[in-house]
Amino acid sequence: MAISTDKTLVMARIVSEHCDLHPDLDALTFVNVTSNGSLSEEVRTYQQLWDNGQRIAAALDREHMIEGEAFGLLMHNHPEFVDAMVGASITNTVFVPIDPRTKPDKLSYMLGFSECRGVIVADYALGSLLSALEALPALKWVWVLDSSGHGAGIDKDTLLHSSLCRPLDVIYSNPVTDITVRANDPLAPMQYLYTSGTTGDPKAIVVPHVRFSGNATMGELFGLRPGDRPYTGLSLTHANAQIITLGMGLYMGLRMVISRKFSKSQLWNITRHYGCTSFNLLGGMTTAIYSEAERDDDADNPVRFVLSAGMPANLWDSFQQRFDIQIFEFYGAAEGGITINPPGVGPKGSIGKPLPGMEARILDDNDRECAPYQAGEVVFRSVVEETPLKVHYLKNSEASRKKTIGGWLRMGDMGYCDEAGWLYFMHRSGGGVRRNGDFIDTAAVEKILAEHSAIEDVFVYGVPATSGAAGEKDLVAAIEISSEASFDKFAIFEYCRERLDNNAVPSYLQIVAAIPKTASEKPLERLLLDSFSSVNPDVFTRQ
Repeated sequence: MAISTDKTLVMARIVSEHCDLHPDLDALTFVNVTSNGSLSEEVRTYQQLWDNGQRIAAALDREHMIEGEAFGLLMHNHPEFVDAMVGASITNTVFVPIDPRTKPDKLSYMLGFSECRGVIVADYALGSLLSALEALPALKWVWVLDSSGHGAGIDKDTLLHSSLCRPLDVIYSNPVTDITVRANDPLAPMQYLYTSGTTGDPKAIVVPHVRFSGNATMGELFGLRPGDRPYTGLSLTHANAQIITLGMGLYMGLRMVISRKFSKSQLWNITRHYGCTSFNLLGGMTTAIYSEAERDDDADNPVRFVLSAGMPANLWDSFQQRFDIQIFEFYGAAEGGITINPPGVGPKGSIGKPLPGMEARILDDNDRECAPYQAGEVVFRSVVEETPLKVHYLKNSEASRKKTIGGWLRMGDMGYCDEAGWLYFMHRSGGGVRRNGDFIDTAAVEKILAEHSAIEDVFVYGVPATSGAAGEKDLVAAIEISSEASFDKFAIFEYCRERLDNNAVPSYLQIVAAIPKTASEKPLERLLLDSFSSVNPDVFTRQ
């Protein structure tokens, strides 16, 4: 049951209203794939979310956190992550979600720049945090989550290493308080959400409460129905999982399922086990899922549709048919701007059209609107002049100004539109792969390689061309080989020649243990570039 809109300006009020309506509903089931491949779970009812949020809020008060101050959340998807979001909302403090794989130098930057006064950290990320402490004199407290659930995950000696640390279990053992929700301004910061920082230090987006709660009301526009059970394996440190699954699910009162980490091999087992009717994925996940060996029961699943951001056009039909699901394509960014392409509405391969209240355009370098099929930058603006789209990067007014210069929200993505106004994504600005004068459809190359029985995952990118031609790139296929298969470079190159145009056959095969990815499962091209070398023994040149 969705709740009223007049009292849902902040997350804590959404949880509170549901707690009054159905306190014992299992709102969130967190799933972990154990070392033997079985599934373990932790459940949060609305009553538990509210009670634990109150415990977190009381502990934040005891740490003398005042309204508007920030603390870090450094963990994978655990129930305590959402408890902390509720606690922050009650106390009107600001949480800063950070990928727990973040290295100490970058971690010290992110926590320091956002002026975090404390951190809630999972035990497996504690070592990196302790290594960063010397550069974080403003950090006054650290609460450590035991990820094992029974005390085995925390090294007591490590805890004693720093007087700042104490087990999170101590806070959960306290009685439930009754703190009134203090976050009453919908425009006040809810969180600082860092960008990926692929071209420098990441920027921190100041995300107000209204962006979370406002987007949470759009579940029905995104195909969700009462009684649906949405699933995600994306990280809650990313806007996609926070809004598309958690926010919309909370607002509609749905029973959500969230994996601690994404598992392509367990995806369909999880959706079957819990009766999940939808899940959300990003482009980097699509190829990984499709690369899994075909099974007789691929289509035997309860999923009605997939909320996809970046489904390659050439994979669209194959993915739908193999798994007997529909594709609901959408596009957006944490800073704003959304398009949707519901099943059967727009052309396959299109990212859709903007939601009511917004307009989208494709602009050239001189801010002139591009003709149909002409490539340019994707931009958005509000159709109501009195409410322009705004972006606020923490301590970076210049980047904030540039992001919306001329009244347009600049997405930094290249795309085009057709005669009917349907939008198509191409690549990040400056990120296309041009070879021998033609732009290569890397998604098409990935699809072909993903269908090879020996390949577990693949990502195709470009490196500066050995020819030295300006703007030209040679094609690299980074591939993860199945543990049950033997690698034969000649056979894979021949496989590509038989199925691809000569210009699309990779120049190099780069063998990796796993494709490095962000918390949102996007391949980290820069890490692959760093490790790429034509003389690397794991890099094989096309013959």
